[in-house]
Amino acid sequence: MRARTEKNFRRAKVKPGRRKSGRAWLSWRLARIALAVAVVAYGAYRGFALVLDATALQVTTLTVRGNIRLSKGEVQQLAHGLRGAHILTVDLAKHRQALLGSPWVADAALRRVLPSTIEIGIVERRPFGISRLGPRLYLVDREGTIIDEFGPQYAEFDLPIIDGLLRRPGNGKPAIDPARARLAARVIDSVAANERLARVLSQVDVSDARNAVVLLENDPARLYLGDERFRERLQAYVEVADTLRERAAAEIDYVDLRFGQRVFMKPRSRSTGTAGRSGTRR
Repeated sequence: MRARTEKNFRRAKVKPGRRKSGRAWLSWRLARIALAVAVVAYGAYRGFALVLDATALQVTTLTVRGNIRLSKGEVQQLAHGLRGAHILTVDLAKHRQALLGSPWVADAALRRVLPSTIEIGIVERRPFGISRLGPRLYLVDREGTIIDEFGPQYAEFDLPIIDGLLRRPGNGKPAIDPARARLAARVIDSVAANERLARVLSQVDVSDARNAVVLLENDPARLYLGDERFRERLQAYVEVADTLRERAAAEIDYVDLRFGQRVFMKPRSRSTGTAGRSGTRR
């Protein structure tokens, strides 16, 4: 038997709703977000442009510290172009390289100080000797870096002359040997601890990187010190120098002090001459 159909339970015919209005809302929201981002970006751009154009942020002051030999004006001249530049965009690395171009500058650092100041800190090279390179004399630091040609403008430097720093590498171009420079620095540093010896140290020859040879002021004898105990060996020579001269009965060519209590001496023959052995300190 078929059940009787009730009209009250018939399913109504419902058409699916359109989603067009939802998509339009999403598009409108995205457009508003894009507009807001554009406004913020434009505001940031305009703000940055105003900052770049602000005259208050132009460099007007250069402070210098660490300079001893170089004057403040010389340091500022080396950093030419800093003054008037914008403090936020100026290339400090470029100006640091310009400072390092001076042979007197071993290191340099630059720092921004808002609103308009650049601080320049430098470390100067310190000459520790006068190197004889060919016919000329040059101020050199303890690493063997040539600072400047020695002349009357550096008369205040009372430094020993250093010979033998140059070596000839494979390409034939002369260069300063770092090992010889280190040996010369060790000799001078060691002798500096004795003020009396430091005053009479005239020349240091490091042609042999394992045997430093020194000359004292007003003493033509070459003193072989080896590569250690420089001050002790020089002091030992000073104590017996008069006795050695008496025994030699002639001008001494060299004294070898490398063997502890045993001292070897060679008198100078007449044919040897005395040229280049005056030991006069510059």
